[in-house]
Amino acid sequence: MRVIAAMSGGVDSAVAAALAVEAGHDVTGVHLALSQHRQQMRSGSRGCCSVEDADDARRVAGELGIPFYVWDMAERFAEDVVDDFVAEYAAGRTPNPCLRCNEKIKFAAVLDRAVALGFDAVVTGHHARLADGQLRRSVDAAKDQSYVLGVLTAQQLAGTVLPLGSMTKERVREIAAERGYAVATKPDSHDICFIPDGDTRGFLDRRLGTAPGPVVDAATGATVGEHQGTHGFTVGQRKGLGITVGDQRPRYVLGIEPVTRTVTVGTAEQTGVDEVLTGAPTWTGPVPALPFDAVVQLRAHGAAVPCTVSARDGGLAVALHEVQRGVAPGQSAVLYEPDAERGDRVLGQAAVVRAGERHPAR
Repeated sequence: MRVIAAMSGGVDSAVAAALAVEAGHDVTGVHLALSQHRQQMRSGSRGCCSVEDADDARRVAGELGIPFYVWDMAERFAEDVVDDFVAEYAAGRTPNPCLRCNEKIKFAAVLDRAVALGFDAVVTGHHARLADGQLRRSVDAAKDQSYVLGVLTAQQLAGTVLPLGSMTKERVREIAAERGYAVATKPDSHDICFIPDGDTRGFLDRRLGTAPGPVVDAATGATVGEHQGTHGFTVGQRKGLGITVGDQRPRYVLGIEPVTRTVTVGTAEQTGVDEVLTGAPTWTGPVPALPFDAVVQLRAHGAAVPCTVSARDGGLAVALHEVQRGVAPGQSAVLYEPDAERGDRVLGQAAVVRAGERHPAR
């Protein structure tokens, strides 16, 4: 196959590209320039897509003897990922920018361009598996990225190659070291790539400004503090709530209402929910017949829990078999097959719209 190897400059994409060459594919390396200020994008393990990263990717491509290009997608990344991130927080939701980047950039814009140029597929260093066209978890549970790939469609998966899903991250680094790649010991990027200092609230303050409002206790309705903007909060958050009165019991964010600028807080027990309502779903394969039993993961690094999925109001109602805490609107509910032997297969996903207790009559 003629394939594009998406090369971020990290160890995972370097090894993925090397394995694609070793498999006999006709490989062309591509680095995505996603930031308009790439010199400012990396600080140790924070950030990505810097000039340093492009140079690391180019060096590996040279050692592999494959063509290498840089595709400038900064404008589209800003619109589809960064602006979306800001708008979601402004609306009181908590987005996952990695999932949006995979959906809009890495597996839409890149794949579309690759196909238009006559390539058959895109190779990436994501830790997830493709078996018989089906997306599955990585064998390395600690590095599994199937959650952020759950938004992909069957058509996108058909044009994707994931060489690393059957190995651990330790083995990936060993392969890079055996080949003499300088990136073998390069730290993994973490946090949000376009907020390299890790200060999400500061980033949002600069974009959205301040908009003071009350922090309200859910049990009493009393105002217990004041905040400078609802965008500085996410459901389930405990620290930095600005509470100045009341007892000293820990409080957590229960709800965010941007229109009235109200942040509602309560005790840990009040954060528990046993039903999640979502928007319209996307499926990684054939649409399953509703209702059905599944396993759902509600955040990128959260535990997967059994559930029953049914249709409601154009989206899904996900009845959780175990109460979960801190489920934030805007996050993705990624559904996995419930079978004990095949529970690593991704069925699809949908964005969380609302979470709460099921009515006893249901």
